[in-house]
Amino acid sequence: MPAPLTPAEGRHVLHLFCEVGPLADRAEIVAAVERATTGGDQVVAVAVLGHKADVALMAMSDDAWRLRRLQTDVAAAGLIVVDSYVSMTELSEYAKGVPDAMKEARLYPQLPPEGKPAWCFYPMSKRRTVEGNWYALPFDERKDLMYEHGASGRTFAGRVLQVVTGSTGLDDYEWGVTLFGQRLDDLKEVVYTMRFDRASAIYAEFGPFVTGMVGTLDEVLDEVGVSS
Repeated sequence: MPAPLTPAEGRHVLHLFCEVGPLADRAEIVAAVERATTGGDQVVAVAVLGHKADVALMAMSDDAWRLRRLQTDVAAAGLIVVDSYVSMTELSEYAKGVPDAMKEARLYPQLPPEGKPAWCFYPMSKRRTVEGNWYALPFDERKDLMYEHGASGRTFAGRVLQVVTGSTGLDDYEWGVTLFGQRLDDLKEVVYTMRFDRASAIYAEFGPFVTGMVGTLDEVLDEVGVSS
């Protein structure tokens, strides 16, 4: 493989949304994921609800080339990538003073969290309209709005884990948001609740949502019809 392409801090993140192709080979799909995880990468397998995909793979790696290899391998194994999202774990400019343990959890999360099989992903950006331009606000005002937004999210501690990854300059939106919950209605409730915060109600633009259930790779392949 080429020389590793590593970030200054954090990890590269790749969401792959796949359909099961007619030549899908279960053994090869399993081997592709095992090659990634044996090399130290994390891969979360999701059985997707609805028509947007059959399988989602959320992968995190220190090396962008290893994520490209995973993408190549799962495509060769018969999963058809119908959508994707590229981002990186990051520490927000509004969270520079948080304890080291929180910084570590944001930059190097350990996934999937135990006891939270409900899953969804959506991309989002901040608005730049005349009526509501996030980037025209002074830093202190933006910081206050994000603290308010974060306080709403913390009311769901224990029920929902939110993984926010940065994608400015990497993909079509500015962030990717991945939610892990105990139940699907936990995800529905947290998104609804946080949309009333001013940072979201006035300044947020949301992309499409993809929803599913986290399982082992074998469980997910069973449920989407990839037989042994």
